[in-house]
Amino acid sequence: MAKERPHPESVSVEISGCSKEDARIVFEALCAYFESDRCSDDVPQDWHETRPTVWLGTFDVSESREGGRPSGRLSSFVEADVQGGYWAIDRFRTTLHDLFTVHDLSTASGDQERELHVRLESR
Repeated sequence: MAKERPHPESVSVEISGCSKEDARIVFEALCAYFESDRCSDDVPQDWHETRPTVWLGTFDVSESREGGRPSGRLSSFVEADVQGGYWAIDRFRTTLHDLFTVHDLSTASGDQERELHVRLESR
């Protein structure tokens, strides 16, 4: 019988309004710490010249690996929307603070989930 997890252990991350290179830096840094549906060769692309592009990733925060520093400096700030259970969001936010300067723009809390809107900058 499968063991019931005491709390949701994944977060969804949505990044938009930045260059594909900055999105790549953020996702690579996070993938160094957590399992994700974003493969190492899943490089963010711009799909339209005038419409904004949104990049999505889901990260399993149940187990953390020893990651490193981001592979480059962000050319500008990156805004990210993060959604998940309370425990997962707290664990994910701790890792974000290890990697970037994080500015909380807004939060919304529900019965089972929390949403964060943050701005990330290189340290």
